[in-house]
Amino acid sequence: MLCLEQDPTFPRNTTIIIAAFGGWNDAGQSATDALEHLLDIWQSEEVIDLPGDDFYDYQFNRPEVSIGLDGDREVAWPGTTIFKASTDTLPDTKIFLVHGVEPSMRWKTFCAEILSHIELGERNVLVTLGALLADVPHTRPIPVSGTTSNKKLQDISGFESSKYEGPTGILGILQSEFEVQGIPSVALWAALPHYVASPPCPKATLALIRGLEDLLDTAIPVVELVEEARAWQLGVEELSTDDEEISEYVRALEETQDTAELPEATGEAIAKEFERYLRRREN
Repeated sequence: MLCLEQDPTFPRNTTIIIAAFGGWNDAGQSATDALEHLLDIWQSEEVIDLPGDDFYDYQFNRPEVSIGLDGDREVAWPGTTIFKASTDTLPDTKIFLVHGVEPSMRWKTFCAEILSHIELGERNVLVTLGALLADVPHTRPIPVSGTTSNKKLQDISGFESSKYEGPTGILGILQSEFEVQGIPSVALWAALPHYVASPPCPKATLALIRGLEDLLDTAIPVVELVEEARAWQLGVEELSTDDEEISEYVRALEETQDTAELPEATGEAIAKEFERYLRRREN
């Protein structure tokens, strides 16, 4: 658990940057929905809407046309917006939320532009939220993995350094560019069932929020999200029950995951969940 308030390596005037981008890094729209949830429940104000023409290929990320309440046609352009947020549960912490679509070009300049609009403190941490498709069953908790290449953050959080090698998205580049500037990063990734990949996936969004709660050691209201996740799972169960092939596949995934996670069903896991429960009650 990364407790910014208790660990002596993190003074109270910490700046936390939380980022999520639609596209390659965002299976089921889960990561961007998690960031939008934070925007809904925390006090926030827009810092800047980055100029989309500088970073997006509109033939790849198409603008979307809609009809407004007054009947006029409106165009929504792909882009990235930075917000400054605050919450009573982290009173001495600056929070910046970066919400957007993965850019098409000039990624290094894009990352530098984001950094130029962040009010840095004595201690700064970047937290990226992502989601990927995996061989996991919808009937079990959505797995959320955390990684960091920073040794101090590894010691505090218990996360390991990522062993991934291969193509990366804007999250990986943002982490790299921030780390060059001395800002350590933590990545949270949710693994979604690949056979129900269509967005939204509120169960994965909820899992990312839970992971963020543990990481920041704070309570985040999730009442509506819990209900949405429950409704999503019931809907998927109805669909899978009607398809015997999918049902058999899900049972095989359940058996594989239950066998792999059996050693983790310990008193330590139960104690961690109880600590989370107490923290929410106190807030």
